[in-house]
Amino acid sequence: MKLKIKNLHWSAGRPVAILNDKTAKKLNVFANDRVAITNSKTVYAIVDIFPKLIKEDQIGLSEELTKIIKLKNKSSVKVSTSELSKATFLIKKKMQGKQLTEEELIYIISEIVHNNLTEAEIAYFTAAEKLNGMSMKETVNLTKAMIKTGTRLKFKGKYIADKHCIGGIAGNRTTPIVVAICASAGLILPKTSSRAITSASGTAGVIETISKVELSLKDLKSTVKKTGACLAWGGSLGLAPSDDKIIRVERLLNLDVEPQLLASIISKKVSAGSKYIIIDIPYGKGAKIATLEKAKNLGVKFKKISNSFKLNLKVVCTKGSEPIGNGFGPTLEMLDILSVLKNSPNSPDDLREKSLFLSSELMKLCKIKNARKKAEEILSSGKAYEKFKEIINTQNGKKDFDKRVESLKLAKYKKIVNAKHSGRITEISNEGINSLCRILGTPETISSGAYLHKHIGEIKKSEPILTLYTESKTKMKDAIKFLEEFKPIKIK
Repeated sequence: MKLKIKNLHWSAGRPVAILNDKTAKKLNVFANDRVAITNSKTVYAIVDIFPKLIKEDQIGLSEELTKIIKLKNKSSVKVSTSELSKATFLIKKKMQGKQLTEEELIYIISEIVHNNLTEAEIAYFTAAEKLNGMSMKETVNLTKAMIKTGTRLKFKGKYIADKHCIGGIAGNRTTPIVVAICASAGLILPKTSSRAITSASGTAGVIETISKVELSLKDLKSTVKKTGACLAWGGSLGLAPSDDKIIRVERLLNLDVEPQLLASIISKKVSAGSKYIIIDIPYGKGAKIATLEKAKNLGVKFKKISNSFKLNLKVVCTKGSEPIGNGFGPTLEMLDILSVLKNSPNSPDDLREKSLFLSSELMKLCKIKNARKKAEEILSSGKAYEKFKEIINTQNGKKDFDKRVESLKLAKYKKIVNAKHSGRITEISNEGINSLCRILGTPETISSGAYLHKHIGEIKKSEPILTLYTESKTKMKDAIKFLEEFKPIKIK
């Protein structure tokens, strides 16, 4: 069926085709089915139906689909029902506990990249990975598939480096500080990050409070060439592009899948051209990894996969039994980062110390002598702060860093939570703090979140524990109720 394009200029979060109900009936498709859209090439999209928005002879394109098809309004395209993908049968094979070959995994990942699988099918794939696991060979092949279906970058320089944390710890926003320190030391860091999956915010979301993060490949290369580093969102670059589609589903399911975690991290590092990599695996009660032994076992898997790609990779296991930093939520976490980079007297000591530790470990991996001393000097002298400003200004294409920082605002509704009795804070649940912040509106509402006044240790009656921020009175009530019922901070 020939239909005329109507570009709708709104984001659906994925490629979506909007049809009139009569057109959908003729095509025999329903909401959430797939259609194939053909002009010079064929692309696939998920169907939604809006009778009053789209005429019978039209097909409405979400912003994501407009970027892929790149045709003007009223251009004609052929629209047909998409046949059931062979990937569906391969996913069923994995659900039955059978191993998938490299060719089969490449096919599944390619279908995800080309939007020929629904979110439900991707969910079955990730659930099958979670329930039945993957052998090391399968995980390596999954990594290869994710690399093969995306773009690969190359940079000049001896030490192309990266640092990655497996996540799960509230706050813990070390990446921007590590990038600033290590770039000041002469390392090349084409740093790409994901958005939040289960946490209050991700690195990309935090950087986005003051900077553009959706960079083109040209802009990314230019930024790295000029400053030695970047702080970009990986989803805009085509580096292992299946990953952000899978992350979207994992986030909906609140699911962490180990083979996907391993393949996701390594594929993005290889795709970005990095050769020297530090992997931070936090462990402890409330972290993704409960014990040091399990953290070390995961580290062994990272090393085995990295050997297949000839990477210089080091794993560090860090304590993660409580949040790192004081602020949780995009704006609050950015304020923490700035306070460390500016050497403010009230900056969080734990965030500063961990950032220095990771920076020195990465610098040592890249053969820099006296790494810890040099990292401390770079941070305390203000060189790291100036490098951070340079990276942000270059990414934005204008020198407006100070103006952007000044525009950072916290949500209008504020609530201070005080200790009801004196005692010792014995536990601060990472999962609980992340859940609390999501109730308050993070990461979508960047001004929302929570500020932690006290970490594990002594506290007196009526001293502040948390300050909550949200743009909604209802969300504030829900957050207070959550604190009372689930008690993510325990005082004894």
